[in-house]
Amino acid sequence: LLLLAVCVTLCAVLCSAARPTWRDLETYNFDRFVSDFNRNYDSQEEFAMRKNLFETRIRDIIQHNKDITKTWKRGINDFSDLTEEEFRVRLGVRRELLYESRKHQGHNVLQKETPAHLLKGLPGHVDWRQKNPSVVTPVKDQGSCGSCWSFAAAQSIESQWALATGELHVLSEQNILGCTSNPQQCGGSGGCEGATADLAFETVVANGLASEWTYPYISYHGEDYECMFSTKNTPPVANISSYVVLPVNQYSPLLEAVATKGPIAISVDAGAWGDYETGVFNGCNQTNPVINHGVQLVGYGTDSGNDYWLVRNSWAPTWGEQGYIRIFRTSQVQCGTDLEPLTGTGCVGGPPSVTVCGTCGILYATSYPVV
Repeated sequence: LLLLAVCVTLCAVLCSAARPTWRDLETYNFDRFVSDFNRNYDSQEEFAMRKNLFETRIRDIIQHNKDITKTWKRGINDFSDLTEEEFRVRLGVRRELLYESRKHQGHNVLQKETPAHLLKGLPGHVDWRQKNPSVVTPVKDQGSCGSCWSFAAAQSIESQWALATGELHVLSEQNILGCTSNPQQCGGSGGCEGATADLAFETVVANGLASEWTYPYISYHGEDYECMFSTKNTPPVANISSYVVLPVNQYSPLLEAVATKGPIAISVDAGAWGDYETGVFNGCNQTNPVINHGVQLVGYGTDSGNDYWLVRNSWAPTWGEQGYIRIFRTSQVQCGTDLEPLTGTGCVGGPPSVTVCGTCGILYATSYPVV
């Protein structure tokens, strides 16, 4: 594990060394982007198309960064020449089905309420990365597979297992991807096409979870694979007995849980996160958010008077703040309505719209495993 941490950290340093910061963008151009990000396009037509996408995006980014009222900066990264459709492949939760997934889960769910008096003693700053020994593994990269839900689940199990046992394992997202049954198509049709962390927890309750070493991640390029789990070849190294589902759209239970229980699996609207670089982000559509991405909440804090949630993403350590994003946090909860209609075949009886609360819908669907 130490070797992995060193290698990932070294990769982050080397990869980010070539990446421009938001301060460099006034003189940055597409030719430098092609070089810095090792782009190799198939034709002159694609080159021209990508250049147009990039130049349109960088103009918008520069204009945003000039606005001194904004609490976050946008930048150039691996997504800067992608179409909207290509970027959305990195998302993996169909928001309209999260509601229904709670109807189809098994008996392993515990409901969690928070007595108001417990909140008074919570610390003003929490960052589970700073715990010694560590309970948070290095930032990972889901690639072109909509597997965020499996990363959010595996990472939360990693942390809870480390807190309970003192052993921090890098656990297998591929094990979850290939072996999680999703007959009601909750959160998607499964695998790279999406599901939910709750469904992943159900699978791990039943079978345990293998390590990354014995069951490596092979869906990076977006391909699905059959379940290859076996007690002989991919033995489980961690397990959970149940999981806790926090009350929907409530601020206090989530704050208390991440402060006292550990990192939490959450679902968010990440549609506007693509070019986030640094700062406290408050750029989601709060009126009509679309829950579409599974991530891990690892803490909270305050920066220059702006309260934030500290969120770990699975888009590699070269994105955002070494793979993390800080999301605007307020106890004065704002809610919106997710109006996107159902697409494809979802859970039977799924609502055409749902109410989601918190910045980027961060309070809507939150849970954590119990070791």
